[in-house]
Amino acid sequence: MNQVLNDLYDYNLKIYQDPTKFKFSLDSLLLSEFVEVSKNSHNLLDLCSGNAPLPLILASKTKLHITGVEIQPEIYNLALKSIAYNHLESQITMLNINVKDTNNYFPGNNFDIITCNPPFFKYQASSLINANKQKAIARHEVTITLEEIIKIASYLLKDNGTFYLVHRPDRLEEILLLANKNNLRVKKINFIYTNLEKNAIMVLLKFVKNGNISTKVYSTLITNNTKTYQNIFKNK
Repeated sequence: MNQVLNDLYDYNLKIYQDPTKFKFSLDSLLLSEFVEVSKNSHNLLDLCSGNAPLPLILASKTKLHITGVEIQPEIYNLALKSIAYNHLESQITMLNINVKDTNNYFPGNNFDIITCNPPFFKYQASSLINANKQKAIARHEVTITLEEIIKIASYLLKDNGTFYLVHRPDRLEEILLLANKNNLRVKKINFIYTNLEKNAIMVLLKFVKNGNISTKVYSTLITNNTKTYQNIFKNK
């Protein structure tokens, strides 16, 4: 792999990446900022972790014990190197497994918080996918589907635990239907825009397992000249 050590934006952290195969994205930064950590939150499970930007950011700001799940060995190894470089081994544990198998490692009703920045695009035999295997798996539902992710999140969350998801707005209806089917009640929806002249580019969602029916919808304008994403949802 063509490994480089980059700044993790402005979080005073470093992250190992392979620019030819996989790099962290804005999605992960925003999802990290969207997560709310209460004094009663102790453990977090991050599904589809990639090279672990979310675990790194949240471990540097909280006392959570974080478990990351990443299926691709090459990307998993980048995460391990980044965790070690930033001296966060005591807080972050990585598993090199398919998200489908996570419930074989942990009992149900186990986590306070679950996060996921999943593959955004459905996969069929006729789908046009990236020839680069690592990018294809990261972007398309080759190894895990949205429905499987939501089902696993519901199983592993404690009652009243929170599930945070970033995804594409064009799959919002599907997300809400699947979440409701699995007893995850949407509490917050936040749309992300590059500018007000264009449609939202992504949506962030907060769910509560077996929560009450009550939803707040926000809109946040993310411009190309944003200098920092830290605390961008602080007043939400």
